[in-house]
Amino acid sequence: MPDRRIGLARVLSKLGYCSRSQAFALIRAGKVAVNGRIIRNPESPTDEAKDRVTVDNEPIAASNKIYLMLNKPRGVVTTASDEKGRDTVYSLLPPDLPYLAPVGRLDMASEGLLLLTNDSEWAARITAPESHLDKTYHVQIAAIANDDLLAMLAKGVISQGRLLRAKRASILRGGAKNTWLEITLDEGRNRQIRRIFESLGVEVLRLTRISIGPLQLGDLAKGQSRELTATEKTTMDKHLRKTEN
Repeated sequence: MPDRRIGLARVLSKLGYCSRSQAFALIRAGKVAVNGRIIRNPESPTDEAKDRVTVDNEPIAASNKIYLMLNKPRGVVTTASDEKGRDTVYSLLPPDLPYLAPVGRLDMASEGLLLLTNDSEWAARITAPESHLDKTYHVQIAAIANDDLLAMLAKGVISQGRLLRAKRASILRGGAKNTWLEITLDEGRNRQIRRIFESLGVEVLRLTRISIGPLQLGDLAKGQSRELTATEKTTMDKHLRKTEN
């Protein structure tokens, strides 16, 4: 049979108790025991199904799976804590939830649809590069867009040795000095859209993610969150199976 053991810190994270980094700190502080024995190595092999894990002598059991969408505002960071004291997405969540991990990230200046869950396997399927899951953004740029710019977005640019490009790009509306674009990516490079426009010498004024695969931000108010409906979760799972085949 395959070895089902994984690192102890990952077990705490998978069970929805805390983040991986918080688990490392708890373990190194001697607060975590496995089968009655204090473990100080965060990578100690552990079987979440068979081993009894406790924190400060309190047994840890798997939390019910929660799948949440948040309309992230600008100015908050996608981390559990911030060394600079900035607001994090966790300040926007209801206080009675178990630990939820962000599914991917939105940088501080970006806004829109962010998923959070304590189902680490589901999250890994969404963020896996091979899933090629479409993510769509509305982007305001400080330039007048035309067909040449759209062609450059599709062709892509080289940034830090990597080709970055849009899967699709179209003009939503324009003004005298700026344009709103709809841009779809099917890969998740760090700050990909911003890096593309930086390479083209174009300033990004606003960046809002409106969809991840079949999940739509819709009319969810800024700073608000809600659980996915059963239909949304089922639809996403079907979509993931298609992309994985």
